[in-house]
Amino acid sequence: MLLKYYSVTKELIINSTPNEVVIALLNEKRLVELHREKNNSQFAVGDIYLGKAKKVMTGLNAAFVDVGYEKDAFLHYLDLGPQANSLIKYVNTVQGGKQNSSNLMYFKNEADISKDGKINDIIKSGQNVLVQVAKEPISAKGPRITTEISLAGRYLVLIPFADKISVSSKIRNFEEKNRLKELMQSIKPKNFGVIVRTVAENQSVAELEADLKDLTTRWEECYKSLKESQPPMRVLGEVDRTNVILRDFLNDSFNAIHINDTKLYEDLKTYVKTIAPDKVDIVKSYNGKIPIFDAHGVEKQIKSLFGKTVHMKSGAYLVIEHTEALHVFDVNSGNRAKSDSSQEENALEVNLEAAVEVARQLKLRDMGGIIVIDFIDMHNADNRKLLFDKLKEEMRSDRAKHNILPPSKFGLIQITRQRLRPEVNVEVLETCPSCGGTGKVQPSLLFADQIQNTLRFIIKEQNQKGITLQVHPYIEAFITKGKWFKSMQWKWYFEFKQWVKIQPMTSYGFMEYKFFTKDMEEILV
Repeated sequence: MLLKYYSVTKELIINSTPNEVVIALLNEKRLVELHREKNNSQFAVGDIYLGKAKKVMTGLNAAFVDVGYEKDAFLHYLDLGPQANSLIKYVNTVQGGKQNSSNLMYFKNEADISKDGKINDIIKSGQNVLVQVAKEPISAKGPRITTEISLAGRYLVLIPFADKISVSSKIRNFEEKNRLKELMQSIKPKNFGVIVRTVAENQSVAELEADLKDLTTRWEECYKSLKESQPPMRVLGEVDRTNVILRDFLNDSFNAIHINDTKLYEDLKTYVKTIAPDKVDIVKSYNGKIPIFDAHGVEKQIKSLFGKTVHMKSGAYLVIEHTEALHVFDVNSGNRAKSDSSQEENALEVNLEAAVEVARQLKLRDMGGIIVIDFIDMHNADNRKLLFDKLKEEMRSDRAKHNILPPSKFGLIQITRQRLRPEVNVEVLETCPSCGGTGKVQPSLLFADQIQNTLRFIIKEQNQKGITLQVHPYIEAFITKGKWFKSMQWKWYFEFKQWVKIQPMTSYGFMEYKFFTKDMEEILV
């Protein structure tokens, strides 16, 4: 059954290439998140590895663990988790052949470790240890890891060696909380803890039971892999980023998922069928001739949103600077100021608009660490509170943990935001395809002649038929506009006895062009 129209719509546009999968999340056609996942990528958040402790640093109360990355992963004592000794015992018994099942029903847990203990009491150099990636490698640092293993599903999070049941604090209904707790108590396996996620509210017993079964199956995969593994080795990979986004976001407002890869389309359709069978029809295969990001307006938004300067509808703009220690947003009114409004009113309007865009940019670029925003000065305390509340409201949908401080007397707002992955960075400045970066191009008078000469060679020498020419929209207009018998496109038809299709490409440079066959394979000349 197709989803009916909702006032707030979310779309997922997935562009699959041989090297990576790029995932764009659109909210009301506006780009709000962008994720790049390299094919066969490792050390993603959630991946579980069997590592070997290399160095135990008592001064740092931490250990460095070899998980196969070029830099050893960092494991602090506070990241061990209370059940660290139980996990270590489990690894030893599985690899020693004494644990014959992934089921923990007969496994005897060890006592919880002390909160203020020492790393060398738990981890020894050369010891095999099962760890999970908590933070991906960033810059010169290796991954940050934890021994507090957890497996996330759509509705539940499964935690081995624990027995506690927790329900999301965002579920306010007391009766629903009790229902979920009692249900989990009756169906969860022994020696496993469960966290009930917000989306589990009002879900059926069958849905929750199926999710729990899926998670226990994944734990069994981890067990089987652990039996045969030697460190360093990945024993269980987190589901890929596309499925993670679907798992976390799929709801009634998700009305379309567009994919340009047939295999990925089939995989996602199967995945959606398992987690939300009634929404399987929202997964759509894209087979258009225009690149999928161009067809859905994503490419243009990427170009406009990832530069140093980000313009807003009103004419105001943000300048974004990055340093090693922090990110800085500078809010500028530009040509926004209205003559019939006071300076304070103008400042408030620009700042409120900027708050929306800053929250969007933080999610879009996945910026982490310390963020400083230099808003336009406002003297009215009520206006400063209004701005602070607006920013908090916009940041509420941000899944990354964050903390927002009230405006300082200098008009600065500081945010700390959890950093789990490298920042998404898209290079929007392009090397000129005509000058190659020299700053000098051929005379524009000759550009049309160059295209025509190339076309003549392709048709006369290579005998190509059904040709498509992709050019910048301005050049497309120059070639196609005019009376039907006087446009350049018609002149080519009369000369070459075949129709050349002209396709405008917003992502192309002004003097960039490419020819394609009827099967849309690029013609190299």
